Amino acid sequence: MKKRSIIAILLVVVMLFALAACGSQTPAPADNNNQQQQNEPAKEPEKEPEKEPEKEPEKEPEKEPEAEPVELIVFAAASMTETLTQIAEMYKAVAPNVELVYNFDSSGTLKTQIQEGADCDLFISAAPKQMNALDGAKDAEGGNTEGLDFVDSATRINLLENKVALAVPDGNPKGINSYDDLIAGLKDGSVMLAMGNSDVPVGQYTQKILKYFELDEEALASAGCITYGSNVKEVTTQVKEATVDCGIIYGTDAFSAGLTVVDTATKDMCGQVIYPAAVLKVANHPDEAKAFLDYLTGAEASAVFEAVGFSPMA
Repeated sequence: MKKRSIIAILLVVVMLFALAACGSQTPAPADNNNQQQQNEPAKEPEKEPEKEPEKEPEKEPEKEPEAEPVELIVFAAASMTETLTQIAEMYKAVAPNVELVYNFDSSGTLKTQIQEGADCDLFISAAPKQMNALDGAKDAEGGNTEGLDFVDSATRINLLENKVALAVPDGNPKGINSYDDLIAGLKDGSVMLAMGNSDVPVGQYTQKILKYFELDEEALASAGCITYGSNVKEVTTQVKEATVDCGIIYGTDAFSAGLTVVDTATKDMCGQVIYPAAVLKVANHPDEAKAFLDYLTGAEASAVFEAVGFSPMA
């Protein structure tokens, strides 16, 4: 009996402790935020803004390789000294790699130098005679009596025309105003004339004029009425220095020297004064020579030629 009572009491005590323990535990408040997050629809992750593809650095335009320097040798009649010298400065802007090297002299002397093997890319003569003598496309009747073959005939052109002028020194001491005055003075021995040698184009044109007026050149020279120059520049200098009474030169040389021209020869008196030009077969730089010859026929060069009295023909 006592055992049952004790057991009963122990059960009651255990139950009381259990109830006390349950009463002391407070339920945790519900996590509203967590519940709200569970109720809200899941958000998609924000996409990072797309990066623009990086631009490749712009490439600098490739520079054209600089042309090789070229020394272009041009043989030209002495009467072209001033014009071609001016054109050489202009041509530097067109072909900066090309250095123009001129050899100015009488066309006869230049022809001989070419024939003897001198380096030359382009030849400009003051008359067809010297060019014909080097042109293999010409036969003996056409002026090539030696069978020479230096000219590239495909490049040959008539570049310019000049005039054969009667020029006098400052003040014109002898009062020479025409070819008729010259002829009269030569006949009576009162005039001293300067002319070019027989192998110089300007001298050959003068010979035709004397022949036209039926004068004997040899007799006049023997009488002291004629002096000579090895090229047109020498004749021009004699007139400029007034060591003669007059001289027969080109109109362009008279202009460049500031001389007075009193008369101009007609075509009947001496024919046309044609300046042919051509690239040579022996040229070291034929392409550059052709390019320069083309430039000489253009507007810029023609303006220079016309300014001193040349008439462009090409």
